[in-house]
Amino acid sequence: MADARRSPWPVVAALIAALAVFWPPDGGRSLAVKAINWLADPRQELPRKPSPLAIGVDDDADIVAAHDNEEHAYDAMHRGPWMGRLRLDMRDAEDPLEPSTERPLLVAAAAVVAVWVFRRQSQSQRT
Repeated sequence: MADARRSPWPVVAALIAALAVFWPPDGGRSLAVKAINWLADPRQELPRKPSPLAIGVDDDADIVAAHDNEEHAYDAMHRGPWMGRLRLDMRDAEDPLEPSTERPLLVAAAAVVAVWVFRRQSQSQRT
């Protein structure tokens, strides 16, 4: 049976580490999202969705053919088995909210968890 009087500090330390991992920077992606992106495609082998053709290059048959090949490879993988589609979606994932929205939500969630941990600790000391 676990000791009811354990210190809450390991949970608080884990909470602070989670905040650091999920905290979105001003520009770019959080460490958590970067890890998900990397885990989905560690060797950068998945096909990328090509950007639209620039105006004026549609006359160059080689550029159009290369663009069509890239688009076909991406679409074939996205229409293929669910695991390929999941990897593409994970590789292209971004933070779910704007940093100005995500940060207060992370702080509020951390505060709720910290209050819960310390409240639980104080209740176990009374019994």
